[in-house]
Amino acid sequence: MLLCTSMEKILERYERYSYAERQLVATDLDSQGNWTLEYNRLKAKVELLQRNHRNYMGEDLDSMSLKELQNLEQQIETALKHIRARKNHLMSQSISELQRKEKAIQVQNNMLVKQIKEKEKKDKAPAQPAFWDQQNHGPDASSFLLSQPAGLPLPCLNIGGSHQEEAPEARRNGLGHTLEPIYSFHLGGYGA
Repeated sequence: MLLCTSMEKILERYERYSYAERQLVATDLDSQGNWTLEYNRLKAKVELLQRNHRNYMGEDLDSMSLKELQNLEQQIETALKHIRARKNHLMSQSISELQRKEKAIQVQNNMLVKQIKEKEKKDKAPAQPAFWDQQNHGPDASSFLLSQPAGLPLPCLNIGGSHQEEAPEARRNGLGHTLEPIYSFHLGGYGA
């Protein structure tokens, strides 16, 4: 009995393996047929795509009917609308970016102009020596003028020119500033 059951198991396994092998062979034959069909289908699709590409490029139009030409024209117009919409979108983005850069450069330019103006103000500020301020505005300026005898004319400093008796009216220096004698300012306030 034991021999019989082991023999049955061996036969069962043999049948299972032989059945599985037959299935694999049948699948291989089917797959080869499927691969042939798939190849032919893909080959036809490639040929159609190549023909459409040539048609889109304006080639091989002689074999097309009027309806096919109208359909092709409509497809090209639709594609052109999409292309123009994308181009306009990209140009709009580019313009916005350039406007943003322009504003940033304008702000930077305004800051630089402001800095230049401030520097010019600092450079144009009169840099007078301290003794000049003391001489003109200090307490000794009026005492110097008052200590002169009343009948004597005040001395006049003439730098770089010949000595001449000049009237006390205003004179101009090389920069266009009026130079008046010192005593004309101070004497007017003392009743002269």
